[in-house]
Amino acid sequence: MRSTHEVLQSFETTVERYMAELGQLDMEELLRKENEEEWSIGQMHMHLIQSALFMQLRNIDHCLDSNEHTVHSDEMKTELGSQVFEAEQFPPVRVKVPASPQYTPLQPESKEQLAQGLQQVVDRMRSTVAVLALEEAATGSKVLHPRLGALNAHEWFHLIEMHYKHHFLQLDRLKMNLGK
Repeated sequence: MRSTHEVLQSFETTVERYMAELGQLDMEELLRKENEEEWSIGQMHMHLIQSALFMQLRNIDHCLDSNEHTVHSDEMKTELGSQVFEAEQFPPVRVKVPASPQYTPLQPESKEQLAQGLQQVVDRMRSTVAVLALEEAATGSKVLHPRLGALNAHEWFHLIEMHYKHHFLQLDRLKMNLGK
């Protein structure tokens, strides 16, 4: 597995692409949806920001604090989790979750909200690498992921980058629907 510094560098490049894409779209394009079951490009950005800030980075904190949210370090990844981390990417398969108030992200209020949210994630990733000893915590406590199984702090960190890259497939599909 790559070091947290390597993952951070790759993540920063990934976010640069998302920022560049934001610059090429207007609000109408960011909010446009094919149908009620689909997300807009703006909602996809909101999903990436919120999942990183409120799930993945929070779970890193839980791993490092070894609190009530963690499981024993002997807990394992699922078969899918092992495959994802061995390949260092999600399979190029579309994941479809039914629309629901709990899961479906809200539409963004502005492009600035999205740009600030992406920058906030980058800042948190940088401070996580700078302040926390993720490499040392890699064998410590784990937090369960609903599909991937028990992940340690380093794996949760790596997951953020893999998740953002995986959504490039969705971004490309949604942009095609815009005729871009």
